[in-house]
Amino acid sequence: MDKNSKICVIYGGMSAEREVSLKSGKNMADALLKNFPNVSLIDADFSLAEKLAVLKPDLCVIALHGTYGEDGCVQGMLEMMGIPYTGAGVAASAVAFDKLLAKHTFIDYGLPTPKYTILKEDDKQPPFMPCVVKPARQGSSIGIRIVKDIKDYAAAVEEAFKYDSKVLCEEFIEGKELTIPVMDMQAFPPIWIRPKKGFYNYENKYTAGMTEYLLDTGLSSSRLKSLKKLAVKAYSACGCRSMARIDIIATDRKFYVIEVNTIPGMTATSLVPKSASKLGISFEDIVKRIAESASLDNK
Repeated sequence: MDKNSKICVIYGGMSAEREVSLKSGKNMADALLKNFPNVSLIDADFSLAEKLAVLKPDLCVIALHGTYGEDGCVQGMLEMMGIPYTGAGVAASAVAFDKLLAKHTFIDYGLPTPKYTILKEDDKQPPFMPCVVKPARQGSSIGIRIVKDIKDYAAAVEEAFKYDSKVLCEEFIEGKELTIPVMDMQAFPPIWIRPKKGFYNYENKYTAGMTEYLLDTGLSSSRLKSLKKLAVKAYSACGCRSMARIDIIATDRKFYVIEVNTIPGMTATSLVPKSASKLGISFEDIVKRIAESASLDNK
């Protein structure tokens, strides 16, 4: 990538994760400016295509989270405009963002994942206990509830349907919550996520000090190798490219793939920079590598 390339960081957007995206985009733009002088920020709205047509960037760094930005919509627009972009392509973004499509993919590729069922709004009886009720097409743990008492199930279903018309109920797996960044088929060091209270919800994700992030996962070297191999398989199964982050639950005997995040957060509490730091890769360098990975599906 040429040093004088015109780079546009697309951030903000119109999803429930807008505030996180604003932070991610600003952080990434600031990091890019240390290596590239022509960096601009564009807040994504329905006039995004017009803004890009005027700016004429050489590439776009996508720092959007959630609907429109992480689900293949913006990716499809950039494909039509012929502007290379970071992150997964159109189909891979759509598959990974929709937890139901992702489940089908994991199962088709023989990857271990918790049992699940699709819910209706009037469902009153949980198919599993304990269970996790989650909107199929949201990120940042928005609308997700862990149900351990049957009396809380109906409220969890109602809450999830506020955020999506497609809702899943998943078997709750007790274990270590691990996340593994993968870039271009290379697994980075995993991180053990330990919230100080409750589960890893929106508040615990984005409030400093609410969660411990441990680079020492306590896994044996053989299990660590198996974990990284599984993360790369999930990345490949969904058709990812550039940077993605794979969430996995580890029990004493087994790993379970939970989801694939195609545009990981890049805030002060985000996990990709923490993992990269163990490899000696600075925030500035990992953002540069992400920008340099910009490409198109159809070229």
